Amino acid sequence: QVQLVESGGGLVQPGGSLRLSCVASGTIFSINFMAWYRQAPGKQREMVAVILRDGRTNYVDSVEGRFTISRDNAENTVYLQMNSLKPEDTAVYYCNADLDGLRYWGQGTQVTVSS
Repeated sequence: QVQLVESGGGLVQPGGSLRLSCVASGTIFSINFMAWYRQAPGKQREMVAVILRDGRTNYVDSVEGRFTISRDNAENTVYLQMNSLKPEDTAVYYCNADLDGLRYWGQGTQVTVSS
């Protein structure tokens, strides 16, 4: 059974850093992209960052220069390094991936930025 499992969320002070991880497990033949989304209370879910099969990346403007998405192809894992965190980054972060042509979501991990 294919699934995405996230880890790495938590509470951090403004200006701090966190690294999220997402492992895609199960029988997987191709990964077309892996991405991170987030959803803050009362807001719509938004895409934060995506990494394509060829390694190209894209970010939402609000995290450009602060967040970095990367991927370990051998481990089917995607990371989100988050630096210079701000209170407005507080949200549940979800891993999303296109695996063999099907979209999968992780269960989400809470990130709270607060002093």
